[in-house]
Amino acid sequence: MKKRILILCTGNSCRSQMAEGFLKSFDKELEVYSAGTKPADRVNPKAVQVMREIGIDISNGKPEDVVKYINDSFDFVITVCDNAKETCPVFIGKVGKQLHIGFEDPADATGSEEEILSVFRKVRDEIKEEFYKFYINELK
Repeated sequence: MKKRILILCTGNSCRSQMAEGFLKSFDKELEVYSAGTKPADRVNPKAVQVMREIGIDISNGKPEDVVKYINDSFDFVITVCDNAKETCPVFIGKVGKQLHIGFEDPADATGSEEEILSVFRKVRDEIKEEFYKFYINELK
């Protein structure tokens, strides 16, 4: 049976979109969704750029409101930012496990374009590493 995973963040524009992209790249059989407690208007273009650099296209992602999924059942609901962890709603559907795998918000980075992209790449690589550990330990 396919595992269903929901990844939550505040804006659903960076970290949760990257995590969704990685999990889908690890295993095409997973049903992976991402949402936000206060969804942004679009996926952050720098997140799209740094994921494209490693061959993962998240450009078609669309930030969605977590309310859309509140009645659904998931094997895992994973928060990737502290704010989403604190404001994560109670799911009416069945949730196997709720986990928190937190990362700094690359959208808060300041400096030159290269310095900002460097933060996005660092967070991207941390997300890849932590979600691969999750995949191996929880889903394989």
